[in-house]
Amino acid sequence: MDPFGCVKNQVDAENMMASLNASGWESAPDADDADIIIVNSCGFIESAKQESINAVLGWRRLYPEKKILLAGCLAQRYSKELGEALPEADLLFGNTDLAEIVKAAAKALGKKPRINNPAASGSKAEGLSAAGSLTGARPLLSLPGSAYVKISEGCNNCCTFCAIPLIRGGLKSRTIPDILEECKALLKRGIKELCLIGQDLGSYGLDLQKDGPEKKSQLPLLLEKLSKLKGEFWVRLLYIHPDNFPLPLLDLMEKDERFLPYFDIPFQHGSEKMLKNMNRHGNTKVYLSLIKTIRMRLQDAVIRSTFMTGFPGETEEDFAELLKFQELAKLDWVGCFAYSREEDTPAYNMKNRVAKKTATMRKSSIEENQIPISEKQMDRFVGREFTCLVEEKVEGEDRLYLGRLPCQAPDVDGSTVLSSDKELVPGTFVKGRVFARAGIDLELKVK
Repeated sequence: MDPFGCVKNQVDAENMMASLNASGWESAPDADDADIIIVNSCGFIESAKQESINAVLGWRRLYPEKKILLAGCLAQRYSKELGEALPEADLLFGNTDLAEIVKAAAKALGKKPRINNPAASGSKAEGLSAAGSLTGARPLLSLPGSAYVKISEGCNNCCTFCAIPLIRGGLKSRTIPDILEECKALLKRGIKELCLIGQDLGSYGLDLQKDGPEKKSQLPLLLEKLSKLKGEFWVRLLYIHPDNFPLPLLDLMEKDERFLPYFDIPFQHGSEKMLKNMNRHGNTKVYLSLIKTIRMRLQDAVIRSTFMTGFPGETEEDFAELLKFQELAKLDWVGCFAYSREEDTPAYNMKNRVAKKTATMRKSSIEENQIPISEKQMDRFVGREFTCLVEEKVEGEDRLYLGRLPCQAPDVDGSTVLSSDKELVPGTFVKGRVFARAGIDLELKVK
């Protein structure tokens, strides 16, 4: 399995692997030993789409006789087009019913029809239900000790730049009992960090309720149920739309330190005009107020965000407002993306498009400006004691390890370098003192 794209796609890959394993297939440690190569693709932005296509072409060059199955978002979104334009893939498989991967893999080996995409033929997308019984026992592609738990699929926010509703459909939330069972199974396996993911966690459960004044996010209720579970573990929330932030989360985090005060809130921009054109309903005043509230309530709150440059109509004045917002917000971590023009999104036909070169230069400015901000934000953890999740041993070094603190999410933030007088086990917690910062990374001495 060759996974691309976001962690939500990673969970899909894990569930497909679980379905295949349960049906008698075995994961090959090396492509040389495989009967079929599955590329689980991303179709979100142009660079990700090209990366997935290049993967198919690369595998075909290396293994001209093997079967290659293109799965995931790209196959879902462009099944008809790729069925005609990408003969290097023996079969295309969307993401509406992951359990069907078993039939698709068999079909690829039997040279059956090349498109196995229920949604492409007009059937309803079932989303998360496909491999539900296998979620807690699935193979994990994360580093030891951490697992992603997808609590919802799709999105109803309909940002004008975003193709997710086209690929994944509208919001479809899992039930709380279903999520709890998965979390229990993962904890029983020794997982120490449960990363809850979805397109927008703040909207979780809205689709499971009737319209009315009592309708509200069920995320706080889910966390309340999770708080009843016993044991030492972390719960990390990844991606909460700033317009849908449920403030009761802060109450729960004050009561239970296992709910990490880490917030991934994609503000996207600092210009009210740009936000409005993106179909965002907030503004910098509202967003700065949210940031202030979080930090006042939770001393060690860490806030990560993403910004977008080059959205149609973005002027120098708009970009200056984004830079000002970045300076005032002093976010701990920031990722930045240049706008990608995606077919069938409302922004696709917007006028006053920004030159790609300009968008890229603005992106670089944001990234350069963020480095000293992140460094200063990390300084506040130096000299203090924390629990750290050990992830892996540093190759060639004696008793030197890499891990993460509560302020660091998997893959996207800095790391913590651990020095220890004893052997450590990846996937376990240790306690230690942060004694230095090296760039955006932290250094910790294990007790």
